[in-house]
Order: sequence, then C-alpha cells, then structure tokens
Amino acid sequence: MNWPLQGQQDCLNQVVEEALCEGPQVITANGEETAVVVYIKEYRRLKSPSDTLADFLMHSPLRRSGIRIERDQNLERDVDL
Repeated sequence: MNWPLQGQQDCLNQVVEEALCEGPQVITANGEETAVVVYIKEYRRLKSPSDTLADFLMHSPLRRSGIRIERDQNLERDVDL
C-alpha cells in the first residue's frame, strides 16, 4: 500500500500496524516514493551481512551431488585482429 506523507502524520500507528500485518508500506511525498516502513525483523534480516560465495558453495545442496563439471582443456582461441 502507498501512503502519501502529506496529511498522514497522524496515521503513523496505522502505517506501522500495516507493516506488521501486511508487509512493507511505501511512503510517498509529492507523488514520489520516498521511504518504506518495514517490520523490524525484516529490516534486520535485510541489514545482516550475507554469506560469502565460499559459504554459499560450502552449504549448497549440490555440494555432494556427484555432479562433475568438466571444462574444455583446449586453451587456444581464434582471435581476429
């Protein structure tokens, strides 16, 4: 839901309640989206550092799947100069 900022200062409680129940609430000013109110748990989830690529690969369900990826050992390439 979009919430125009002008005239809505009194509705902050409703905006927060909607963020808790319905998800992120977009705040607009002069018809432009300017801010988002989100539930604090969602904010902390988004703010937390994400895993590194190495962590992702180590915890991948494909790690022990037996998939073998082979690459072409021919390192020569035709290059037009």
